[in-house]
Amino acid sequence: MERLPPDVILEILSRLPITTLVQSKSVCRSWRSIIQGSVLANKHLLYTAENDPCIIFQSQRPIPDQYYFVDFACYSEGNKSLKKISVSTMHARLVASSNGLLCLCSYSVIHICNPLTRDFVELPKLSREYGEMVILGFDFIPTKKEYKVVEIICRRKRFRFESHLAASNPFQSQVRILTVGDSQWRSLGMVPYQFVQGQSQVTVSGRLHWIAQPENIIMDNRIISFDLTAEQFQVVPQPDNVILDSRFFELVVLRGHLCVAASNASCGLDIWVMKEYNVKESWVKEFIIGGCLPQELPSMNGRIPFFRSDFRVVCSFRSGKILLERRRTSFLLYDPVHETFEDLVFEGELNWHKMVVHVGSLVSI
Repeated sequence: MERLPPDVILEILSRLPITTLVQSKSVCRSWRSIIQGSVLANKHLLYTAENDPCIIFQSQRPIPDQYYFVDFACYSEGNKSLKKISVSTMHARLVASSNGLLCLCSYSVIHICNPLTRDFVELPKLSREYGEMVILGFDFIPTKKEYKVVEIICRRKRFRFESHLAASNPFQSQVRILTVGDSQWRSLGMVPYQFVQGQSQVTVSGRLHWIAQPENIIMDNRIISFDLTAEQFQVVPQPDNVILDSRFFELVVLRGHLCVAASNASCGLDIWVMKEYNVKESWVKEFIIGGCLPQELPSMNGRIPFFRSDFRVVCSFRSGKILLERRRTSFLLYDPVHETFEDLVFEGELNWHKMVVHVGSLVSI
């Protein structure tokens, strides 16, 4: 290695798996200095972002709140083991992933950590009332090189029993934001939406997205975006003829595009893709995983019939195949060209209650 030019060394190291790089810090001081440096971290992140994504999930059993790392690039090479990882705090809720950093929340305590390098920081605490429904968002702003955390506290308004109640929105949400590194949260006031908790928080074009109930409760749910740079909310145009029922509807990102995965009449999934961001006419129903969805899959107790909410779209691979999860216990790889499914089998039992698409990185906080 000493005879190689520095740029060649960086090129070689940037193509190694993240787990190998973390282990290689112990080889010698010079390797440790290179691997911990920002130059390699940024170069490695650019390279890994082009590969198939990783997954981090928080288990339900056999060990509650254990975190696992799944590298699908290694899986394709025959490595089917799950990597157990440690995080900065116990019993924390997994919120989101950005550039290899995780946002985790344990009631009023929020941590940002890199689970592979074990770097972490605790954010300034917030005061909350017991029982409040809290929605969190986290992502990176490349133009400003900043990470931001958004907190949305959903509260129910206190109405008297009036005749116009049915046409009013009984919810209001308080919004606060923190730039990671600042000492205080900033209030952005109130917004007239009830945000839906769950898996459907995605980031596209520097904006966080959620499903929310609009101002008029008799209207359908809406896709709401939050611009992390301008710090403003906006309603995103949605595809026609798609009812945003939160039970059978998910937001997802495929190949950098905002997508809607909705259950169809044949108990399958339709995936709508917004080809040009924020342009209603650009929505296209690109994938119909309809009658070809497996109607029943094997289980420990024989055969279990398929239900509409059993399958979720997770992400897409470079091959064009789409990763699906089933009942938070197993993964399927769907080939849209041949309309076939492949079971992804890992060593050990899978059962999770939260999962995020992740890019393993050396980025420090």
